[in-house]
Amino acid sequence: MKKKRASWDEYFMKIVHDVSERSTCLRRSVGAILVKDKQIISTGYNGPPRGTPHCDEKGGCLREKLKVPSGEREELCRASHAEENAIVQAARHGISTNGSTLYIKNFPCSKCAKLLINAGIVEVVYANPYNAGLSAELLEEAKIKVRRVKLD
Repeated sequence: MKKKRASWDEYFMKIVHDVSERSTCLRRSVGAILVKDKQIISTGYNGPPRGTPHCDEKGGCLREKLKVPSGEREELCRASHAEENAIVQAARHGISTNGSTLYIKNFPCSKCAKLLINAGIVEVVYANPYNAGLSAELLEEAKIKVRRVKLD
């Protein structure tokens, strides 16, 4: 009997889940990978800038303390988003993101959608919906393909 082999989407989304486990965010663990020609070119998860303290080391999440609803006042968050970190990681190592696909746990916010467009991402594959409003509109206007693939 032949073993069922994971599809590329299943394979990459399982890796996204594993990457999200590196997140230090106290509210939401998100992982992202950039893929080109079926090869992972970069990974990212949400967390504070390199070398700075995590929220748990600063006494907790400032947004939680201020009771800021999810998706609002993101400038109060210490963390960079997973997709931001994946793009920055690629840039840090001189890897072009142009023409790549982003696999991510949660649908990108509008700030990250703008980054994805400018980074030349051609497709976004996400597992969980999240405040799609303006970000969905921007991605559509930029003709970026968007698909949902649920994580098991």
